[in-house]
Amino acid sequence: MEKSKIREKVLMELDNLISLSCKDPKRYKKFNRLHIALLKKHYNAADVTIDYHRNRVEMDIILDDKMFQASQVNVNVPTLYTNLLFLNLKKFLKSCIDKDPKSLGFYAQILRSFHQKENQYTLA
Repeated sequence: MEKSKIREKVLMELDNLISLSCKDPKRYKKFNRLHIALLKKHYNAADVTIDYHRNRVEMDIILDDKMFQASQVNVNVPTLYTNLLFLNLKKFLKSCIDKDPKSLGFYAQILRSFHQKENQYTLA
């Protein structure tokens, strides 16, 4: 019972953070790292760039995890270059939320780091 409450709270907080990040286009730069992290996690991508003005995401999706190691440079990792278009950034990012336990841990970590940064900004 308690796990489901925590799960729902993490998903709700992430939903709120995505809504906040997409509210004003002037804030996109501040939340760019959040957007990229969500896309990298969902699509298993190595390189993600977001063009907010053209509503376009470019990324290299890793096809075989066995060959990829973030600590080592490996130019032979099979990737698929992808160019995605989106109509609404908020809906697009919310559609990238995975609800498996591993992803929930990742989202909790993101939320924790954003709350710490927000506290630093408000105290200064």
